[in-house]
Amino acid sequence: MNKNEELTHHAMLVAWGQFAQHIGLIEKIAAIKLHQKKVEHSPQTKVLEFFLAILGGLEHLKDLGYAAHPIEQDTVVSDAWLQPGWADYSGVSRCLSALTSEEAQQIVQALEEISKPILDAEVMLALAKEGELVYDGDLTGRSVSNTSTTYPGAAYGYMGDEINLGYQAALVSFHSPTYGRFWLSSELHPGDVVSCTQAEALVLAAEAKTGLRPLRRTDWLGKRIQQVAYQSKSVEEQVIRVQQQLEAANAKLEVVFQQKMEWQQRIKTLEDRPPQRGRRPVCRLAKARRKLSKLQRNQKRMQAKLSRLEKRLALRYEQLNQWRSLEHTLQERLKRFEEQNQMNSFPISATIRLDAGFGARENLALLIEMGYQVYTKPYGDWLTPRLKRQIPPEKVWSRVGNNAEMIAWNNYQPKDFPYPLDVALERFYTGKTQRYGTLIHFGNHAVTDNLSAWFHQYNARQIIEAGIKEGKHIFQMHHLKVRSTAAIYLQEQFALFAANFVRWSARWLAQECATIREAWTIVQQPCVKQLVQVAAHTSALVKFDEQGVLLRFTDHSVYAGRSLHLPKIWAIQLALPFAKNACF
Repeated sequence: MNKNEELTHHAMLVAWGQFAQHIGLIEKIAAIKLHQKKVEHSPQTKVLEFFLAILGGLEHLKDLGYAAHPIEQDTVVSDAWLQPGWADYSGVSRCLSALTSEEAQQIVQALEEISKPILDAEVMLALAKEGELVYDGDLTGRSVSNTSTTYPGAAYGYMGDEINLGYQAALVSFHSPTYGRFWLSSELHPGDVVSCTQAEALVLAAEAKTGLRPLRRTDWLGKRIQQVAYQSKSVEEQVIRVQQQLEAANAKLEVVFQQKMEWQQRIKTLEDRPPQRGRRPVCRLAKARRKLSKLQRNQKRMQAKLSRLEKRLALRYEQLNQWRSLEHTLQERLKRFEEQNQMNSFPISATIRLDAGFGARENLALLIEMGYQVYTKPYGDWLTPRLKRQIPPEKVWSRVGNNAEMIAWNNYQPKDFPYPLDVALERFYTGKTQRYGTLIHFGNHAVTDNLSAWFHQYNARQIIEAGIKEGKHIFQMHHLKVRSTAAIYLQEQFALFAANFVRWSARWLAQECATIREAWTIVQQPCVKQLVQVAAHTSALVKFDEQGVLLRFTDHSVYAGRSLHLPKIWAIQLALPFAKNACF
């Protein structure tokens, strides 16, 4: 070891500290005013240390001090991150517990300011290369201990295949030409929140981050409103008819009731009259009783009919209220969309890919009206059974995968949906059994001309599922390190930022370091697991100089014999200002 070199056991954290300086992360965190007092370490240092715990893939916060090589004792890492030293993990925990929601939001705002120029450049690149933006959305569980009572807002819900206590994270990502998966947003909800309630929120979150959106399909929406108004009028006429039938039935029932009262009185009179010679009162009494029995049966039937009419009227009123409510909702939506279109100076083409949990009919209609090209699957048994019944004998199944076949219908108009769709029935072979599924598409892509491409285009949304798995098992988001509302929110946002941060730094390393490992140079899919779980916890000799930092991996490192020279400047190509949408 040279006298100017220092030993670290967290080589990649040192490299990332240099990169954090380049993008202004450390400076922005230091500039945030936090209400907590500095004793030995500032609260800003503790916030950065919390980010390092996530960036380094630590499962528990206490691993900052109790790992085999504790980060909090690594002075080389603190130097790389421009900190005088690291606090004990307990101090970090107390700092996070005292953090207010406003302060956490300021920290996240700083992350967004760093991300924005990189995101803007990628958005413009995607529009130039592909002509559209492609978003993927999903919901994933953040489970906690089922016996815990200290996690605020947690609720029981499906987390994977089990019901657990915890939260649901609504995630949306953008397909970046340079970085592959580019995380845009994560919003935490109680654990009992389900996917079908979050489709619009995911799209709005994506639009808020990129600042761009497609033109709303107000013409389609206007035609739908006309159809809804027609249905509302039709149901209103049915209500009037049932009301008239009900009034007539009530009138008849009143007549029968009066007749019944008259015959009851006549029977009483006959029963009280003394017998008279030469007359047959018994015969007249029997006839009266038969007449009364007939009237009673008629009354019973008419009361049953009246009950059925009342139920029918209540059902028609419920249907009428639903149609009127839908018409009002759509009218408000049309007004809002027309205003948004007037403000949209830079409309784009955009695609959203969602799984079946989001594929409820109203969600699908809303996404279409919002101007998106949609790839999804239907929620529940909405379409699959009817498609199976409609397979014509001449239809030929097309092979689209190793064990998957498809047949498709373009411009298919379901009776219970306002817009025509491209639909495909999937058939999978699992051993000796067959399973069926349905794909749905709306947009200008001619998906029915190439079923294999459609199949793979939809299943390419596994990029977000891989990202969820990466977050849980590499950045350790399967375990919440904190328990206060603000800190839980901050952990979620730090994990999202860390996943992007690693990919940005991969490009930086690929551009600046000729001796970097080949696996790390793949910018779209860098070996994140190796970078976080191995390179961030391996030893290297570090030398700081005016040009940057030199890292030489030690003989005890898995990267022995390699070295990295990290410069101090990294350029970001900014997006042109005309691309920014004034409506945001």
